[in-house]
Parts: sequence; C-alpha cells; structure tokens
Amino acid sequence: MERPTHEEFSRQRQEFLSREQGRGLGADLVLSASEQLLNRYVMDLKRQELAKGVENPYELVSGRHFFEMLERINASTLFKLIKWLPKGGILHAHDTAIGSTELIVRATYREHLWQCGNVVDRTDSDPLPSFKFASTKPSGEWHSVADERKQSGDEAYDQAIRKMFTLFTADPLNAYRDINDVWRKFMALFIAFEPMVTYRPVWEEYFYGSLEELLEDNVTYLEFRGLLPPVYDLDGRQYTPEEIVQMYVDQSEKFLQAHPRFLGVKFIYAPLRFCDDQTFDGYLQLVQRLKARFPDFIAGFDLVGQEDLGRPHIDFNERLLRLPPEINFFFHAGETNWTGRADENLIDAILLGTKRIGHGFAALKHPCVLEEIKKRGICLEVNPISNQVLKLVQDFRNHPGAFYFSDNYPVVVSSDDPSFWSAAPLSHDFYVAFMCMASAQADLRLLKKLALNSIEYSSMSAAEKVSAVERWTCAWDAFVRKAIRHMPPEY
Repeated sequence: MERPTHEEFSRQRQEFLSREQGRGLGADLVLSASEQLLNRYVMDLKRQELAKGVENPYELVSGRHFFEMLERINASTLFKLIKWLPKGGILHAHDTAIGSTELIVRATYREHLWQCGNVVDRTDSDPLPSFKFASTKPSGEWHSVADERKQSGDEAYDQAIRKMFTLFTADPLNAYRDINDVWRKFMALFIAFEPMVTYRPVWEEYFYGSLEELLEDNVTYLEFRGLLPPVYDLDGRQYTPEEIVQMYVDQSEKFLQAHPRFLGVKFIYAPLRFCDDQTFDGYLQLVQRLKARFPDFIAGFDLVGQEDLGRPHIDFNERLLRLPPEINFFFHAGETNWTGRADENLIDAILLGTKRIGHGFAALKHPCVLEEIKKRGICLEVNPISNQVLKLVQDFRNHPGAFYFSDNYPVVVSSDDPSFWSAAPLSHDFYVAFMCMASAQADLRLLKKLALNSIEYSSMSAAEKVSAVERWTCAWDAFVRKAIRHMPPEY
C-alpha cells in the first residue's frame, strides 16, 4: 500500500481530529455570535493556564492536589467567570456537607450549646470534640460553648471550628495514608457535628443557608441525598422522618418564594449501606411512606458509605426489586479503584434500573457497563474534587471523567460534599472539569452542556424541564452579555 502524499495525510489528519472532537460532550451545540466572542476569550484564558504547566508540570493545576492549588484557582480570571456562569443544578450532594463551614460557625453562637473535648487547643491527633444542645448542662465533662468563646475569644474559636470541620490541609499527599484513612476522618466529621446541626433551629437555618450559598454560586436547582438523622428540640423531643422531610419542604418553599429564579429542590433518601437486614427492611418501608406523603419532593432511594468496606448491592437486590416502580433509584456505584470487587455494584445498579449512577468512577473498566449507560441513558454523576480528596485519583487528567467527556456520555458534574474540601457549591468542580479533565480543545460548549445536562437528567417532570430550560437560557444569555462587558478591550 502506497503512503499518502503529505497533502493527503494532512487532510486525513484533520478529518480524524474533526471526527474525534465531534464526539465530545457539547460538540452538538452551536454557539451564537456573542457566545463565539466570549468563547475566544475563555479559550485564551484556558490556554494561558495550561501553558504554565508544559515546561513546568508542577505549575499545572490538573497535576496538583486541589488543596495545594485552591488559592491560585480562586485568583484566576477564568474561575471568576465560571462563578458567574449559570450552572443549572447539583444532582449529587449530601445534606449536611453542602453548606460552608461558615454556617457551622454561625451555629456555635447559639445559646444552650455544649462541647465535650477541646476545640481551640486541640492538635490534629486529638479526637474530635462532641457537641449537643441542651437547656441544662449534660452530665459528664461538658462545657458551655459560650464560656469557651469568652475564654479564647470569638476569632480564635471561629478559626478552630473552620479548621476542624474540613479535610483541607496544607500537606494533602501525606496527611492521609490511604483511602481508608481519609474515609475514617471524613466520616468522623459527620459524626462530630451531627448533634449540632440536628438541633431543629440549626437544622432549618443550615438548610436554608445552604440554598442561599447555592444561589450565590449561580446554582439554581438541587437534588440532595440525606440519611434523615434524628432532629431534636431542647426539651428532648425527637422528630419523625416524616416531620424532618416536612421541614425540608417548608424551608424549600420559603426559599423559592423569596428567590423565584431558583428552580426547585428534591430529596433522595439515602441511608448507610452499613446495616443489618432488619434495619434495611425499615429503610425500604420508610422510603415508601415518604414517597406516598411527599410524591413531588421525594426523588427516590440510594445507599451511601464507603463501597470498599460496605455491604455490596448483591446483599440487597432481592428486596430492592420488590419496591414499587414509583420509587426511583439513584445508586452510588463504582466509587472505588478496585476491579472485580466493590465495582460490581455498577452491574447491580444498572440491572436494578437506576436513573443515575453516583460517581461511576470504575465504570471505565467495564465495557458492558459503558454500553448499557449509553443505551439506557443512565447519567453519571461525576464528582472530581471528591474523588481526588478521597484518594481515588491524584492527577485530574487521569480521572475517568476525561473519557466520559470525550465520547459524549450522559454526564453531569457535581460536588458531593463541598464544605469538607473548602470548595464552592459547584464552581470549583466545574473549573476542575473544564481545565483539568476535559480536552485542551474543549470550549464553552462543554460548560454549557454540563449545565443543560443537569436539567435533562434531573428528576423534574417533563413540563418542569421545559420551564427550567427556558429560565436557564435567559440566565445564560444574561451571563454572556455580562461576561462580554468585562472582557479586555482587545476582544
């Protein structure tokens, strides 16, 4: 076979590139003249940032840990643009880790809060203190937080709380030895502050404050997962799961009335996979009661917790199949580096009819899973920063999401537990996805597609989706106009 001429080779190469780029996420979108103008600016900013890491890889954002690059990301012009960008919705986040640590700091100023253990004077090796609200001092080694504040000063106490309730560290590569080690600290954070946030006034304020922070980050829809832990009053009353969900509904409606550009809120009941069979049966009974009482607010059911150590889906499949079809599944699956172990939860999730897959990090190792994801239109909820912090991937360029983007898989980008990594509700994950995981050639269309996908693969009804897209489009057009006004004059 004769070799082609250089001219013919160049033509074939260009056709090859066009064919490959045409398969990427967002390649089907056509940009308007205004969007094309903004896109030139966005891509110049992207190329400038990427160029820093060509000769000096240590300067490349994608090659470093998010904690090490957070200040630099926050200072970048492109990140500020992404913060303005209307990102649609978050489809994967957990109730008590959506809001920032500032909401936890605010809670510590309330009356009747007690602590057991050190806050200001603790070292990293000390166990986390416990907190609870009570009208009188609990028995044991409990101290009034108000008294502790007087002794240490408000600023010192606030800073200690900020440091304590995050996985952020200046030395992230060595601070946690392995995935089990970081998961132990991760779960300990939930356990330590849960009695603080499950005091009813804090519970409602925290959730409402989280919605405010989402809107400030230009996120206008939320589907969140929750365990429904016991919420209590000072008199010791504990609220039922139905009453707790009603609190979510009430705060959501209050927020929507005050902020009509927000599109809506839905809840996925997601208890821990670390449970015995009797407890699991109780979960299934509860989700059916909740769906019957709150049919529009309850999106469905999931199981959460570290997959490597938790019970596999195969333990639950028979009983899950008995649930009525109106209970939709949104299963965490494949949040692991293993092959042939916990990653087989992906297969179960698909055969159970899951609507979306949380993380799907290991799906790349399963060709049949990938085929079914496309065939069935199952959305992958990619959480890049979470996957790095919890030690599944070190270099974002090696994240499986890079492949999902390159071949136009059903995918959204979410943030999982942004409070624990000192991240914005969604902007940092969008930045990482665009700058570090997507192709160097991926442009504004990718960001636009991710936002649109968050509506398309949401649990909204068909009519709600039509309205949501119309409202989001108005917000997008306004963003484009605003961004162009702030571009340098040479553009």
